[in-house]
Amino acid sequence: MDLAYERLADRMHVVSLPLATRFRGVESREVALFSGAAGWGEWSPFLEYEPEEAARWLRAALEDADLERPALLRSAVPVNATLPAVAPSAVAEVLARYDGCRTVKVKVAERGQVLEDDVARVTEVRALLPDVRIRVDANGGWGIDEAETAVRALEHFDLEYVEQPCASVPELAELRSRLHRLAIPIAADESVRKASDPLLVARAGAADVLVVKAQPLGGIRAALAIVAEAGLPAVVSSALDSSVGLSMGAALAGALPALPYDCGLGTGALLTADVTASPLVPVGGSISAERVAPDAALLAEHAAAPERVEHWRERLAACLPHL
Repeated sequence: MDLAYERLADRMHVVSLPLATRFRGVESREVALFSGAAGWGEWSPFLEYEPEEAARWLRAALEDADLERPALLRSAVPVNATLPAVAPSAVAEVLARYDGCRTVKVKVAERGQVLEDDVARVTEVRALLPDVRIRVDANGGWGIDEAETAVRALEHFDLEYVEQPCASVPELAELRSRLHRLAIPIAADESVRKASDPLLVARAGAADVLVVKAQPLGGIRAALAIVAEAGLPAVVSSALDSSVGLSMGAALAGALPALPYDCGLGTGALLTADVTASPLVPVGGSISAERVAPDAALLAEHAAAPERVEHWRERLAACLPHL
């Protein structure tokens, strides 16, 4: 391997953090952390992501570790609670982990489940928290007709918005046209962070809100530029990060000129361990926008197994040509 790879590999610390609730099919979250001149950056693309996509996440991690962040316009960021696709009986236990959050994002369209499961989950949230704001996230899991049926079944819960109900930009545009009388906004996530052109969804008039994530978009500065050019309100979210990664997202949210929605940066509450003794979890419905540095003892305690470290070293080598 060349010198650039060796230098990056020497700076990389891979940890495995257990989850309180199974999420995206996993019970622990592996992340790689890089130390740098400005602090620490996180690289945590999901394991199924190919090198070209994962390289954008790597670029963000290295930028965050090596460069000072843009100036903050706010020191704290309001966040939503994130509810995985759990049974109604488990809803109260999950939501209890989020202190003071006034918004709940409910995962829907889970593979192996049906619309009745989604309705039951949202019904339980509304029963437990009558005044909370509810948004649902389908992760592109519905076709157009399925999405229209689902939104009409959920509309009486006074939805704040529906996130990525369909996978493609043309589907989102068609659905938005069908649902315009309901006045329920459509938010785009995967159509921004996984797209070769993250601005296409805005130009196509296919969304009302952009969900932006610092890592998948290549860093805080790249995400700020996308939001500025899109001209749509933005919600900053995370990818089930450690507190280091959540801190990158919070810095992005803290630097945005406007922040009309609570951000999806409260997912530290889904971890039962973190890399800092003061994890970024919601307190009074917000998290700090300041940098987070991991504790050496916790890095050691949660270090991934040697074969998993080797896996991440191989990912690093595969991603470097795409930087």
